[in-house]
Amino acid sequence: MAVARTQTIQPHVLSGTVVSIETDISRGLHAFSVVGLAGKAVDEAKDRVSSAIKHSGFDSPKTKNQKITISLSPADLKKEGPLYDLPIAISYLLACGDITSNETKRAYVGELGLDGSVRSVKGVLNSVVAAKAAGFTEIIVPHANAAEAALVDGISVIPARTLTHVIAHISPRDEAVRITTQPTTELESGWFESAVQFEDIKGQESAKRGLLIAAAGRHNVMFVGPPGTGKTMLARALRGILPPLSRQEALEVTAIHSLAGGDIDISSRPPFRSPHHTASHTALVGGGSNPKPGEVTMAHHGVLFMDEFPEFERRSLDALRQPLEDRVVTISRVQGTAEFPADFILIAALNPYRGSEDGTQNLLRAMQETYKNKVSGPILDRIDLWLEVPHVDYETLTSLRTAEGETKRAREAVVTARKLAQARQSQNQELPSTNSNLSARNIEESIHLKDEVKDILKNSSAKLNLSPRSYHRLLKVARTIADLDDSEHIETQHVLEALQYRVPL
Repeated sequence: MAVARTQTIQPHVLSGTVVSIETDISRGLHAFSVVGLAGKAVDEAKDRVSSAIKHSGFDSPKTKNQKITISLSPADLKKEGPLYDLPIAISYLLACGDITSNETKRAYVGELGLDGSVRSVKGVLNSVVAAKAAGFTEIIVPHANAAEAALVDGISVIPARTLTHVIAHISPRDEAVRITTQPTTELESGWFESAVQFEDIKGQESAKRGLLIAAAGRHNVMFVGPPGTGKTMLARALRGILPPLSRQEALEVTAIHSLAGGDIDISSRPPFRSPHHTASHTALVGGGSNPKPGEVTMAHHGVLFMDEFPEFERRSLDALRQPLEDRVVTISRVQGTAEFPADFILIAALNPYRGSEDGTQNLLRAMQETYKNKVSGPILDRIDLWLEVPHVDYETLTSLRTAEGETKRAREAVVTARKLAQARQSQNQELPSTNSNLSARNIEESIHLKDEVKDILKNSSAKLNLSPRSYHRLLKVARTIADLDDSEHIETQHVLEALQYRVPL
């Protein structure tokens, strides 16, 4: 009996690692061992594999006097999850000579049921992307995961329902039994039709204007106002005016959600995540002994809405510094460091009007008095737009819905502004595609201010005590406002409007 080898892909966030499964069978008392830093789910695979092989028409490994050794390489990589079941079963059948197959360019991913069925696993899309990058030409995946796997072109995706079907496919006596390759999956495109649209929100014109700016430049927003004034509605309406994701962005989002498990939305819609304020630090930011992504990564290329912002754990809020600045979150552990993408629009909301629901208090004073010990200054400094959401008067609240087409006009304005930013990027490849991602160097090189604008900025910086970070964020917002006005240069009115959205700290 010779050593048989199959290969699988252990998924990570937006990547994966090729793992070789080697099986050696020798005579002796029955033993079945898995080596190579296997986790609990992988170690238990030997029982699932034995039963699946038996119900697929072959002798169970447990009925033979054989010493079976399964080696997972690289040996220093922690192996987790049930995706190893299928490649282990195929590797065993090859080693004992029950089947023959050429395994040089083929990978396997799938959990096995006791009856031999192939069940879905997490992170299949990540595995397929990594398999293609590693030079594999074919990957066999569970039938339930085939649609997401087929989002990747350039590699044959084989949807498998049972172990018997897989064996018939790789070692066919008749070509007719081969499993048909899964056709390429097309992304559902188009704008996201939110349950809440701009037309549904009466009044709050200033807040809607702020959301338009946020969508055009991907700026962070803080809603401030008493309970019940529509802050949550405004946040949910933002998703409806965000442009559909590009194919690459949609693949990244789908890959992240595939790894997390649950229902996967195979579409170009930006994600919207709204964690409760009781969410743990790990749930929000990510982490664990074997680091997993949190809500900030699940919101990648979309919106992270944090209602009752100051009620989150202080350390969780402080951990937002890195993703808000660098668009990634880094989780460091003794075993190593993991870096997860976290490019999202933060929409936060707070209610500073404790004991004064009429909204007559000074915004800044109320905010400082209520939350000064709950949210750190560096976090507040990373908010681009501070939008007050006051009570709406009775006449406005009971008025007829007359602003039809408001959402459509907002979408058109956002698209136009984004195109202007992308046009600047095409002229200078060092510039990012959205204004919120402009670095300090980008601002100095690409934004040229008139003398009267410089004078306003000088006086404002002194009066508002703007930090360098606040100053740069102010210019980014002004640049977005100018794009919405289809203006090549930042004018006085653009800076003045941007100043309205800054709160001195």
